[in-house]
Amino acid sequence: MCSPPDEGIWEMRGERRHFTHSKVMAWVAVDRGIKGIQAFGLEGPLRGWQELRKRIHDDVCRNGFDDELGSFVQSHVSKALDASLLLIPLTGFLPAEDPHVRGTIAAIERDLTVDGLVLRYRTETADDGLPPGEAPFLACSFWLADAFVLQDRHAEARALFELLLALCNDVGLLSEEYDVEQKRLLGNFPQAFSHVGLVNTACNLIGAQSPAKQRAEDEAVGPDT
Repeated sequence: MCSPPDEGIWEMRGERRHFTHSKVMAWVAVDRGIKGIQAFGLEGPLRGWQELRKRIHDDVCRNGFDDELGSFVQSHVSKALDASLLLIPLTGFLPAEDPHVRGTIAAIERDLTVDGLVLRYRTETADDGLPPGEAPFLACSFWLADAFVLQDRHAEARALFELLLALCNDVGLLSEEYDVEQKRLLGNFPQAFSHVGLVNTACNLIGAQSPAKQRAEDEAVGPDT
């Protein structure tokens, strides 16, 4: 095992687990350190970090993917989906055309969306220490639009982006979540996480200067190069 269990990106109050997203972000940290050495001549244990990067990558692909579901899952030995898995292609961990990534995006579209917006995870079955029930999380919905861009599904990406823009209040602000039944903003307000997603998706929709595409192209040669 590459690292101990933790509470994950959503700071779940249940038992600590080996969250897939946490492992991916550990890979990102090591990967960017390697790139800093290679691109700018910085000091660092290059060989050791390359070996660690490969070990984390292998661990995630082996233990964070469920063959039966055809999707990455929230944590090891789990069947649960999590919107944070959309960051796998956005960080360059795997390309968007990889079958594992395609299956993950399809599963999230199928099982974690409500009226086109994305839930963080299914709280009804989650061991997160909180009562069940939650509205779609706006930052996660922007991640799905970004994933569409990487899959060259530009019309769907723009449609989702415009749907999210329409949720802004009269001064252009977004909250953390959106209640699709009551048609109202919910949670922390204003929520920087949502606005960062808005800016990122707007940049990704521009085209050639898409940050997500640049990260994906950086990793096109593979994680072990």
